[in-house]
Amino acid sequence: MPEPFKNLFNKKVITAMGEGFSKAWPDFDGGGFISAASKNLGKLELKARSSQITAALVNYLPEDFDKAADIMLSSLAPDNEAPSFGDAETSSGISGWAIMPMADYVGVYGSAHFDISMNLFKEMTKRFSAEFGIRFFLIAEPERTLRVLQEWTGDPNHHVRRLVSEGTRPRLPWAMRLPAFIEEPALILPLLEPLKDDDEEYVRRSVANNLNDIAKDHPDIVARIAAQWLKGASKNRKKLIRHACRTLVKQGHRETLKALGYGPPSVRLENLKVLTPQVIFGGALEFDFSMASTATRTQSLIIDYAIHHRKANGSTSPKVFKWKTMTLMPAHTLSAKRKHPMRKITTRVYYPGTHRLEVLVNGVPIGITEFELLMPASSSE
Repeated sequence: MPEPFKNLFNKKVITAMGEGFSKAWPDFDGGGFISAASKNLGKLELKARSSQITAALVNYLPEDFDKAADIMLSSLAPDNEAPSFGDAETSSGISGWAIMPMADYVGVYGSAHFDISMNLFKEMTKRFSAEFGIRFFLIAEPERTLRVLQEWTGDPNHHVRRLVSEGTRPRLPWAMRLPAFIEEPALILPLLEPLKDDDEEYVRRSVANNLNDIAKDHPDIVARIAAQWLKGASKNRKKLIRHACRTLVKQGHRETLKALGYGPPSVRLENLKVLTPQVIFGGALEFDFSMASTATRTQSLIIDYAIHHRKANGSTSPKVFKWKTMTLMPAHTLSAKRKHPMRKITTRVYYPGTHRLEVLVNGVPIGITEFELLMPASSSE
């Protein structure tokens, strides 16, 4: 069984941090820090462990932020030791996951020392990532921080360049949201543009994840960016765009599919039949359909289906499910069959009654029909 993720912060890591700070500042109370940072560690999850380590830093580093910054900077491993996201320390200084609570310390307590703090973020991210800590500054001083990040898009260190795109992700997992960036993605886009053809896959993938975050609130903007970036795109940029658009493709977003080469289909629905017109909850909806090409050329098609689930008030809400990607030759017909489970899941409550099944091709609905969902008397759903 894999080691729980939270155990990336453990007594060994905290001890290594204490030793690193003691080397940088002989007056550092390493024992007190280790004791405070390790208290009831087994009962805490990952973020709570990191927060407890940050709190210990507050209590055991000097109150003078400039001096604390010097100590943290001196405790870091050499930046020629590539960050490892699985390790949390090196023999020659602090790196890896141990950086996370240190970057949070800078984010919370370094606001009055902007230049020093930004330099710390830059140096820390070379040993792991400061993507969580820098978000405090993006909220408190967005314009000033964005100016620095714009400069960093050309930094020779790819970890620093990645911080630009990863730190500004509007919906970065585990991190505080960036409401202004969610509302106005134009704040972010000038940072992503110069990174779209970065030499490092590590950076390009972060750019894609940032765009995927934006797509959750502004799908049309990301569809437009995809169309623009695909013009003269390299193989690597095409890969970035596909990854950036993964949520929109899954949703069957029409403009995104069009940008990716899946335009309005030329097809004729010949049959859509529900094979299980009454589905008992816990069973499966079965259906088949056939469609014919009406085009004179071969078409690239993404075939999805949507279940319009009945809600408590009697209305329905569609959920798109992926089916298949294919090419359809002129005058050819496709026949396909599908089984969709209707069983308990944690993210949805099912209600009995009429549901609808819809088939979509390249995001365009081509047919819809109905089925009934029946709830067994023993079901609590």
